[in-house]
Amino acid sequence: MKLDLLRRLNLERAARRAAILVTAVEGGEQRLVREDEAAGDPLSDELLARLRSGRSGLVETEAGAQFLTVQVPPPRLILIGAVHISQGLAPMAAAVGLDVTVIDPRTAFATPERFPDVPLIALWPDEALAGLPPLDRYTAVAALTHDPKIDDPALVAALRAECFYVGALGSRKTHARRVERLTAAGLSPEAIGRIRAPIGLDIGAVSPPEIAVSVLAEVVAALRQGPRRAPA
Repeated sequence: MKLDLLRRLNLERAARRAAILVTAVEGGEQRLVREDEAAGDPLSDELLARLRSGRSGLVETEAGAQFLTVQVPPPRLILIGAVHISQGLAPMAAAVGLDVTVIDPRTAFATPERFPDVPLIALWPDEALAGLPPLDRYTAVAALTHDPKIDDPALVAALRAECFYVGALGSRKTHARRVERLTAAGLSPEAIGRIRAPIGLDIGAVSPPEIAVSVLAEVVAALRQGPRRAPA
């Protein structure tokens, strides 16, 4: 690989931006396609599919066989609320490869005993998120406390960062009030419309572990099937 290509690839990695190195099998010619360039590339369909799956591989093109080396940031899941749903969701999400963090200022809930082996931040979301790597398009945020003082700041930050998944617990009536608050906070209807609420796939979930399953399934679907949004 040419030094310039390696430098550019490392810059994308450091910035948590996806990129694909396209290598001609015959001749070895290489080019780098950043995520925000993929939609306009001659191999756009294949590149976009590879970005969603995160898998490298060989593809046959009119110009001959090309090997696509996919570099995708590790996906993150930030759970707002150290609640029963989070207790079930955190280990399942880690098992499918998500980097999980739990945030909750309520120290009675945010304890290592309830969340063993999970990064736990007992701070208000504004303060907690300021100490983490910036939210981005490879981050999912699930607001699960039912408390607007805790959930709303995290939702605002997630929507402004264009996180690939933003979900919030609560009934439709609860969400209608949430929409009013977020509108007053200056978010557009299009941004607010990205919130998955009620959270989780509709599988008839009743118990906290069942709701956790429905949320994880919705997060994975958004990661693997959802369109990749170009940077603003």
